[in-house]
Amino acid sequence: MTSETITAAAAGTWQLGDLTVNRMGFGAMRLTGSAAFDLGTPSDRERSIAVLRRAVELGVDHIDTAAFYFSSLRSANELINRALAPYPEDLVIVTKVGPGRDPSGGWLPAAGPEQLRGQVEENLRQLGRDHLDVVNLRVQNRNSLAERFGALAELRDAGLIRHLGVSNVTPEQLAEARAIAPVVCVQNRFGIGAQPEERALLRACGEQGIAFVPFFAIAGEGREAGMGGEDREAVLSVARAHGATPAQVRLAWTLHQGVHVLAIPGTGNPDHLAENVAAGALRLSKDELALLESAA
Repeated sequence: MTSETITAAAAGTWQLGDLTVNRMGFGAMRLTGSAAFDLGTPSDRERSIAVLRRAVELGVDHIDTAAFYFSSLRSANELINRALAPYPEDLVIVTKVGPGRDPSGGWLPAAGPEQLRGQVEENLRQLGRDHLDVVNLRVQNRNSLAERFGALAELRDAGLIRHLGVSNVTPEQLAEARAIAPVVCVQNRFGIGAQPEERALLRACGEQGIAFVPFFAIAGEGREAGMGGEDREAVLSVARAHGATPAQVRLAWTLHQGVHVLAIPGTGNPDHLAENVAAGALRLSKDELALLESAA
């Protein structure tokens, strides 16, 4: 499929609270190096900046990032700041807090309530903003998130955060968060071959008017949950029928899961960026969707 004139608007829009975004967004994780969280080979700075600027030109108005997205020489937040500030009025930047990394790249213990303000302020400083549009609390276990989410709700009340979301959560944790403050998005792992409980949470988000934002939907051939040989063959078959890439089929499948589902594919390659955005215009038939589901 051609990608020359297709913009992110082709995927339609959804609301993050009072913010309207195109459902096809951009994930910043892979801007900093050859692999996510790799301190080895840093990215080409000017190329990463060019990709971000091209994303906005293609209508992307929803960028997902985090202060812990960095390599030895690159920070995703600082690349975003350099490429896009002063920011377009309609650009929504979503970041996440909870995890942290030391300067050598090692993972730190999950931030407690008293440390979350420092993480929010770090994101503000790196992005050069006086408030954050959306902050996701990324959880790393199944324990109560009430105290940490409550701390973020206080920062929202103080004007540092506009809207709140959660990431990597169970239905019980989502309900716990919603009892404290409104939740505008859930960012969980999801892809072809998703388990019944993962699908149930996606549906529940739609019923509650909450955006569902899958991560790792196109992490790589065979990496999605349940992605085996039959899955790959089904994806390749649909891709051939549309003259599309397997990644475009996976993105299109993701967007077909509900009007409240957003996509945040990430890349440091300008050609892949255009292909990802173009996937928002790819419409799969009922038979194609059934084929992908049956092979999962």
